[in-house]
Amino acid sequence: MKLEATSAKNSFKYSWLLSRIFPYIKPYLFRIFIGFLIAIPLGLLDGVTAFALKPYMDYVVGGKTLEFTILNHDFTIESITMAFVLPFGVVLFALVQGVLKYLNEYITTWTSQKITNDVKIDLFHKLIYMHPQFFDENSSGIIISRYMNDPSTASSGIVEQIKTITTSLFGALGLIAVMLYSSWRLAFIGIVVLCIAFVPVALIRKRIKNASNKNMVIGGNITTNINETYGGNKIMTAYSLQQRQENNFKEQIFKSFDVNMSLTKRAAWMSPLMYTIASMGIAIVLGYGTYLINSGQMTAGSFASFVTSLLLLYKPVKTLGNTLTNIQNIFVAMGRVFELFDLSSEIKEAEEPIEMKELDRNIKFENINFEYIEGHSVLKNINLTINKNETLAIVGNSGGGKSTIVNLLPRFYDIKSGSIKFDDIDVRKFSLKSLRDNIAMVFQDNFLFSGTIKENIMMGNPKATEVDLQNAVEAAHLNELIDDLEQGLDTELGERGLTLSGGQRQRVAIARAMIKKSPIVILDEATSALDNKSEAIVQKALDNLMKNKTVFVIAHRLSTIKNADRIAVINEGELVELGSHEELMQIPDGQYKALYEMQFKKQEQPV
Repeated sequence: MKLEATSAKNSFKYSWLLSRIFPYIKPYLFRIFIGFLIAIPLGLLDGVTAFALKPYMDYVVGGKTLEFTILNHDFTIESITMAFVLPFGVVLFALVQGVLKYLNEYITTWTSQKITNDVKIDLFHKLIYMHPQFFDENSSGIIISRYMNDPSTASSGIVEQIKTITTSLFGALGLIAVMLYSSWRLAFIGIVVLCIAFVPVALIRKRIKNASNKNMVIGGNITTNINETYGGNKIMTAYSLQQRQENNFKEQIFKSFDVNMSLTKRAAWMSPLMYTIASMGIAIVLGYGTYLINSGQMTAGSFASFVTSLLLLYKPVKTLGNTLTNIQNIFVAMGRVFELFDLSSEIKEAEEPIEMKELDRNIKFENINFEYIEGHSVLKNINLTINKNETLAIVGNSGGGKSTIVNLLPRFYDIKSGSIKFDDIDVRKFSLKSLRDNIAMVFQDNFLFSGTIKENIMMGNPKATEVDLQNAVEAAHLNELIDDLEQGLDTELGERGLTLSGGQRQRVAIARAMIKKSPIVILDEATSALDNKSEAIVQKALDNLMKNKTVFVIAHRLSTIKNADRIAVINEGELVELGSHEELMQIPDGQYKALYEMQFKKQEQPV
């Protein structure tokens, strides 16, 4: 699946999305519940200031004495007393609201981060078990965007928005209560106008979804550009590609600008429209309220309290367009996140997998056909048997399918038809872990992870002893390198191990393969990128790795090929010749002989 072709098709199924995110929310329900409990008084306290204006206007400004009865006891509060008490009361409520706001913010951030972390961990677990073709088809930028940015937008935002909605809801209820207390007639007008202001919301959802999806793709392309600039910096410098990279970056930035401005052009009218509707409501209230005061049906204090409540209630409406855009973005991101959760690796584990222990007899390729893209064959009807402890060299034209053959052994890809058998058991019946534990691989460009040399070697077998480690280092001819380094095996490597030379990286990779002690070894152009001196040292290390192993070697070095027990010649995805060097050289007009004459014969003298 190409991730940039995302549709987030379920981004409007809100109940479905919430049901999918709920398992991540559930472990933190208690804290979320506490946050919501705090959000209730936090919202209700918005009405305190508005409510306080009624007695302030009626009694303090009006110079009246407040008289009331509680439990048959009469009480009076002079206006001068209320002039001091009410402001201090408002300040006290503001302090309480500030403390509640801090607690609410802390709890919300804590739960949001926890939920986001859980989603990211589960998504990363899915990612690392995806089949290699998934990584072939998707750029690093799109993967980073989908697996890191979307979970943050979706999971952290949902708790924040639910909290905001809860606070706003109870704030609205508190303000509406004050409005009803002040005048039910004016309250009716204010609420009707408020409902009308929400009507445009439904018109913008799909535009937000399309813009969000486009921005995700553009953001992924920008990340890919940065990754390529970093990883290919030498090529960029050598071929003066700086302008090309900069132009690509500018193009993506401008595309993002166009998408955002297009959305703004279509969505930004919402807030002004809502503001206008709200202002019309306020105008109606002011006019009708003046009539009620003049007719003696309402006091000035009640009117001031009502208008303040109405203004506080309408305040969120003015920015509702942006708020709803953010909420819809969250649901679109959630839709994309759960698309990822619904993906599965095309390499399936057997229902009742067999544990592979070792190779006893042979490996058989039986009528193998394979294609990366449907309708474009890469391997055609390959039949081949490799015996235990035999070394098979695979040669042929570039792009002919040599690497594909060896990539099928650990099931990086699955064949279209035919079967690969280890001791007459189909490779698909083995558990993936046990199968891959029995295969060690050394590539042309071996990836070293951030960490120490020792950590990279021990990745081959985390349970290996110190003796195993030293034997692997010695067999890989790493002693001299380790002795020259101040920190020895504990030397920290840079990203991808680029602090080492090509030959040194290869030897670390060989040591990693050695410590694995797997019965099957695959060498895919393991020395092709090295100079003659480095190649000679690495070849010695490879010779140690190959001892008493079943070996598949794709190589350009004549001595490796000639020393192989047999040589398989692959041309355009077909096995055209098979035999030892001497046997293949005896075939008149043979493809191996022609290949030898063109590529290998010049190596004869140095060898």
